[in-house]
Amino acid sequence: MSVMSEFKQFAMRGNVTDMAIGIIIGGAFGKIVASMVNDIIMPPIGLLVGGMDFKSIKIVLREATMAGDKIVKEAVTLNLGNFIQTTVDFVIVAFAIFMLIKGLNSLQKKKEQEPEAAPAPPPAISNEEKLLSEIRDILKSK
Repeated sequence: MSVMSEFKQFAMRGNVTDMAIGIIIGGAFGKIVASMVNDIIMPPIGLLVGGMDFKSIKIVLREATMAGDKIVKEAVTLNLGNFIQTTVDFVIVAFAIFMLIKGLNSLQKKKEQEPEAAPAPPPAISNEEKLLSEIRDILKSK
């Protein structure tokens, strides 16, 4: 089997396709969460703490070196604001995934708790079958 045919067989499995769909949807979901955090959650929090824009929270480790109007060396900073926003993004995504898994687990528990249907009773024996059984029994006894 050639490498290409093995790869095609691998790529066409259901699990790989499902995973690819999950990654695509996860990327889109991540953008929605990032927008929600950046555009909806963080501005009111910034307003509550004195009108601060969290993206601008930085600790400067080394100032930029300038030669006139030209930057010779960039400033070295710890971007705490971006870290805070990324942490909030993570918490929201983790909570959403937790709620999804919790919902799936509760559905699974309900499914496990449902009583299984009793097996259907065997169909009634017809007159022909009764007669054939009697004939068989008579022939066995002789």
